[in-house]
Amino acid sequence: MSHDEVLGDSDARRPTIYDVAKASKVSPSTVSRTFSKPGRVSAATADRIRRVADELEYHHVPHPRFTPTTKTGMLAVVVADLTNPFFLDIVQGARHEASMHRNTVLVIDAQESLDDEREAVGRVVPFVDGIVLAASRMREGSIRAVARQRALVVLNRPMPDVPSAVTDNARGMHLAVEHLSRLGHRTLTYLAGPEASWADSMRWRSIAEAATDHGLRVRRLGPFAPTAEGGGSAVEHYLARPTTGVVAYNDPMAMGFIEELAARGIRAPDDVSVIGFDDSFDPRFGDPVLTTVAVPHRILGRFAVQMLLGTRVAPAGRPAMLPAELVVRRSTGKPVDGAPHRLAS
Repeated sequence: MSHDEVLGDSDARRPTIYDVAKASKVSPSTVSRTFSKPGRVSAATADRIRRVADELEYHHVPHPRFTPTTKTGMLAVVVADLTNPFFLDIVQGARHEASMHRNTVLVIDAQESLDDEREAVGRVVPFVDGIVLAASRMREGSIRAVARQRALVVLNRPMPDVPSAVTDNARGMHLAVEHLSRLGHRTLTYLAGPEASWADSMRWRSIAEAATDHGLRVRRLGPFAPTAEGGGSAVEHYLARPTTGVVAYNDPMAMGFIEELAARGIRAPDDVSVIGFDDSFDPRFGDPVLTTVAVPHRILGRFAVQMLLGTRVAPAGRPAMLPAELVVRRSTGKPVDGAPHRLAS
């Protein structure tokens, strides 16, 4: 039997390296090398094996050189993109809370990669006391498997049987739509983020419901990368059928969208009103300063560590809900008559 371990239930048959090998039509040793020595397996084969492993909910954990028998005082925080200020604030909140209890935080940047996230989590499980997954892309079965091995808290995604905390996405989107409606906007576009993101699906569902409540028409564009580059790439699609109002999945996308519009001579809010989500940028910067849904990122990080360490009791069977508020700045205004038709011409 290989020394590869599987995170899973002890009382049910768990997928093994041999199951993955059979389904991938390769040898068990090739599967083992894919996870332990990826450079020795072709990219195409490794990609196929990882997809099969994910479908089977096989979770590889490298054999540790040592297994701590006492507390290490080390916590891991896994973020989707460390260049996004939203995640930086979560990390700062987590570090502040951890230091109060003489714990150290190890930060892992998954770089919006499911494979990188899954591999990193597998590597740190034997060596940390607890893990925070911020905006995880892993399947629920894989997350539960990790939770059976170490204390785990999931942020920005509700888990009924794993401690989790989310911000009030529904309230945030309803406030954004209500604001645009009061300004006189009748047509909206939602710039979608990562396809596998729970927050993205919740934000789209909420904006669609709010638009119906206020008698507005809304359409979804995307998915796009949750970055400034992703927001910029949405402009061409938007201009094919523009609307007077735009709500982006997050602030980096909103700012990238505004910058690309400006490069084409289109200004916010004169030609289009734009709202972001997260309030992750310093309000002293930006042209114009971004209207956004503000969420308490640092408090999220502190909450997560408190739940890991047991100083805060996680709600049973439901996520902890943190508030969201709309911060109105200068990227939104009253629509100009005929603006969408002029932009499309």
